[in-house]
Parts: sequence; C-alpha cells; structure tokens
Amino acid sequence: MSVLHGIIGNRARLRAPDGLLDTYTSERHPIGASVLDWSRAQVATMQPGPNAPALQRLVRDLMSTPDGTTHVYRKTSGLAHRHDLGSRQPRAGHTAPDFRFDDATRLGDLLQQGHGVALDFSTDHALRDAAQGWQGRIHYAAGPVHDNLGLGAVLIRPDGIVAWADDHGPDPEAFQQAATRWFGRPKH
Repeated sequence: MSVLHGIIGNRARLRAPDGLLDTYTSERHPIGASVLDWSRAQVATMQPGPNAPALQRLVRDLMSTPDGTTHVYRKTSGLAHRHDLGSRQPRAGHTAPDFRFDDATRLGDLLQQGHGVALDFSTDHALRDAAQGWQGRIHYAAGPVHDNLGLGAVLIRPDGIVAWADDHGPDPEAFQQAATRWFGRPKH
C-alpha cells in the first residue's frame, strides 16, 4: 500500500480535473520568489558590516509603526501572498479569512475534511442547488456570518485559498464554472 493511499484511504479515487496541476507553476513560483527575496532581506539585516547597525535601526523603526508591523505580519504569515488564479475578483487567490457563522461554526472547521467549501451568505441559499453536483468534493454551508466582507458567496479550495468569490448576490452559473475548474465536472 502506498503512503498516499494509507493517508487518504478511499479518497485516493478522487481525481483532479484535467489541467489543474498545470496551474502550479503560475501560482506558486511567484510566491516562492517573493519568499526568497524576503528571506534574503532578513539575512541582510543580520550580516556584520559597517551598514548593519543603521539597517537594523531602520527595520526596528519601521516595526514600531502599526503599518510596518502589519506589513511584516502579513509577509511572514503568508496573508500578503496572492495566487494568480486568473480572476479579477480581489479576494480570489488570497487565503480565505476564517469566516464565523452565527452558530459559531468556522471556515477552519469546515476545511478539516480536506474538501473545498462553498459559503453562501445569501438569505435564499442561492447556491444550494448549484452545489449539489459536487457533494463529496465541496462542502456547502449557508447562512449569515459575523463579517462577510461584502461578499455574497465564496468558493474555497482545500488549501484555504479563495478560488472564486461573488461580490453581489451569488451567481449559480459563475459558481458552477469555478467549481468545475477546481473540482472537476459535477456528478449527475
């Protein structure tokens, strides 16, 4: 038995849609380059030399400001990174916030099963029928959250990255296109 099969058991039969792995380079390499640059900058502040004390003071001064602290936190936590998913929607490609429903369920709880998650913030649960075709691949959750960030719906990949978001009332057709791209064709 392979390690992969031992880890995910029967889930090994799930298949990614054609072309999904082709997105790896365009998504991850720019982030990797950014992480390397950030690491090199950190190393530069620790190098001995005549400029080191001035550089270290500059970094300390920047870190003592709210904007500087926020910037460093976002860079080191990965929150500043945006995966290029080919979407113009500002949230797509970023790590999803840990949305919290009124019943205290959090997005993090829903992602634990290793599936995608469709969050529908509409009062009429506009994506319920559209999401049915991806049962077992996408967990559908609907209802009010403490802060929906002005979004009507969000589709989150299992890695916590926003794959699709709708700024208005959820569009079932746009949702289905995004779900097919990231999770394959719906079951009939």
